[in-house]
Amino acid sequence: MKNFDDIMKAAQNVQEELQKAQASLENIEVEGVSGGGLVKVRASAKGTILGVEIDETLLVPSEKQVLEDLVTAAFNDARGKADAASQEEMAKMTSGLPLPPGFKLPF
Repeated sequence: MKNFDDIMKAAQNVQEELQKAQASLENIEVEGVSGGGLVKVRASAKGTILGVEIDETLLVPSEKQVLEDLVTAAFNDARGKADAASQEEMAKMTSGLPLPPGFKLPF
């Protein structure tokens, strides 16, 4: 059953590498932007929102709905970039592993 032992060792290595990759995602920062840069949202690749920047020209009571829409768009942009950064990091981690095609992590 040497083959089974090898599979178990490989699975343990995958789990350890996955934990390392997950931890590194908190250190990768992305920025979502909307309104041509008037609203910016900084986030970690794990999805934690780190900050919001709003250009002061948008701070007009009559433009409340526009500001809300731009903030929503910036959050969505940041989330998309965080997801892409996360997938890229996971791809780096699994590039050397003998996983079957289409196998997705985390389990």
